[in-house]
This record gives sequence, C-alpha cells and structure tokens, in this order.
Amino acid sequence: VVGLANIGILIALLIIYLRVYKNSKAIFTIGLIFFVSLLMLHNIIAVYAYFAMERLYAIALLPYFVGIHIAELAGLSVLFRVTLL
Repeated sequence: VVGLANIGILIALLIIYLRVYKNSKAIFTIGLIFFVSLLMLHNIIAVYAYFAMERLYAIALLPYFVGIHIAELAGLSVLFRVTLL
C-alpha cells in the first residue's frame, strides 16, 4: 500500500517536471525526470515482487519492507512539497 502511495507521488512529480521542462527547456529538469522515472520503476517492481512472491517472504521481514517504503514516502513527500513551493 505504501509503495502505491509512492507511485502516486512520483506520477505527480513526473507531471510537474514534464510541464516545467515544456515551459523552460531547462536541462536540470531532464535529470529530475530521469530520477523520478527510475524511482517509479523501482516502486513498480517492488509492488509487483511483493504480490508475486508474497508466499516466499517471511513474516518477520515485513516490518523492514514497510519501514523502507515509509522512509521513501517521507522523502518523496518532502520533495513534492519543496517542488510545489
């Protein structure tokens, strides 16, 4: 669930960065688009892998997976907020 929230924020960031690039043609924005795209790919693979291999994961690992995704969600939320300023 947290991975899906990350994907949602990343889609919003990607749309914002694409609009900025369309208006300004700033090269820095291409780097941001690339960064967001790779993070989105990471989250898509993570969500897919969790559901595809759910039976193989030990229950004891779940808090670590959730912790990693919550930390990423916090970082993406800050990046999103800073982007909107």
